[in-house]
Amino acid sequence: MDPRHDVVELFHRVAVSVPAYGAFLAEHGVTTDQIKTYEDFVRLPLTTKDNYTRRHPLPDLCRDGTIGDMIAVSSGSTGTPSFWPRSTADEQLIAERFEQVFRDAFRAAERRTLAVICFALGTWVGGLFTLNCCRHLAAKGYPITAVAPGSDKREILRVIPELAPHFDQVVLLGYPPFLKDVIDSGTAQGLPWADYSIKLVTAGETFSEEWRTLVAERTAMTDPSHDTASLYGTADAGVLGNETPLSIQIRRFLASRPETARELFGESRLPTLVQYDPRVRFFEEHDGTLLFTGDNGIPLIRYHIADEGGLIPHDRMLGFLYEHGFHPRVEGPDLPFAYIFGRSHFTVSYYGANIYPENIGSGNHSFKIANRRKDRQLHMAGADF
Repeated sequence: MDPRHDVVELFHRVAVSVPAYGAFLAEHGVTTDQIKTYEDFVRLPLTTKDNYTRRHPLPDLCRDGTIGDMIAVSSGSTGTPSFWPRSTADEQLIAERFEQVFRDAFRAAERRTLAVICFALGTWVGGLFTLNCCRHLAAKGYPITAVAPGSDKREILRVIPELAPHFDQVVLLGYPPFLKDVIDSGTAQGLPWADYSIKLVTAGETFSEEWRTLVAERTAMTDPSHDTASLYGTADAGVLGNETPLSIQIRRFLASRPETARELFGESRLPTLVQYDPRVRFFEEHDGTLLFTGDNGIPLIRYHIADEGGLIPHDRMLGFLYEHGFHPRVEGPDLPFAYIFGRSHFTVSYYGANIYPENIGSGNHSFKIANRRKDRQLHMAGADF
């Protein structure tokens, strides 16, 4: 079925079952009989935190005015933290994104897998949500066992050497800088990462391909495009898209070709590049930013998340790559691509130059390398600190 038809049907369901959205439409002078086609749908007013979710009581934002069976809390990176109800059905739908990573990239259907949840636990969305999705995969028959030390680094480094020998591979799921810290601390303690067949699932921050190569080397990964995956998600609606071996190979190709990246993305800096299922999370481009529509604990219609980025159809992406002489080693799913630069208010302008979080992360790594080299030079010259 055409996903454009699906979102029109979702609109009509939400309009009659979600009190807040019915009020929102009335406020903007929209009646449901005006929205019959996708062309009508794209003329609907955008919803945002300010004009929609923060203006209505929490029950009114939910289906039939009923809060789901679990509530997650956003980090509040754009202001006051928000509450986002969830249900088991919501999680099972989002677990398909985890399944795509674990099945297609990590071959978890045929490997005993230890999933170590390194996102913070508690009310924040990442930890418990990820844990539940991993358990949904286990319930489907995947030989996955989850352990959730959360962001307690000492506990992470305690459970891994005790549990890892019982499994074929270990998947660390967490925030990229924190996972790197865990890996480096484990190395300092003598953990034999090479023995554990480490895989990484990250979320919450973009990173450079230099960073991916670095952590791959430090954990003895054999193929970063199959051993790592980044998730693109929000507290508002869970996981919206995920890296695939195909998207990672494309990103790594573009990482050393900034002019080709600029031709494709409009900028030479490298965005997060994911694939998404438009039947589950329907994206639109709007003035260089992304909108999505999806059925969640709080159903959202044409929701503006303020992430800068865009969309590329699958066939157009492959055609572009072929024109530039690149033929990926894997075919990957026939799904469209979304590229995400992040949010402009996370950017610092310094004397006319824009400084992005990924620049700081990459620069910090280079700074540490330079300092280590300087320390070795000073030590060789007889200086000791």
